[in-house]
Amino acid sequence: MNTISDNTSAVAENNYIFMLFISGMSVKSINAIENLRDICEGYLPGKFELDIIDISQNPELASANHIIATPTLIKKEPAPQKIILGDLSNIKKVLNALDISPK
Repeated sequence: MNTISDNTSAVAENNYIFMLFISGMSVKSINAIENLRDICEGYLPGKFELDIIDISQNPELASANHIIATPTLIKKEPAPQKIILGDLSNIKKVLNALDISPK
């Protein structure tokens, strides 16, 4: 599991906590990682924590989170929890699904 954090405290108010489940370094996985990093750095600077979980290395974590396809993004915080499947390439739809206001 890789953690990318651009905040001082994951529990700070208005911070986003994401878990991105991938399967190895497939093209879709790489695209999802790059797209999510771009979204977080562009729209949530200093307000996010991102955990990248490779299900081939952490199958128990995938099972515990009911992951059946990859890439899968789970927004843990702020509530409500949201789940998005795919490579996150449609930024407008991703922002809308995650309740993030576009600039």
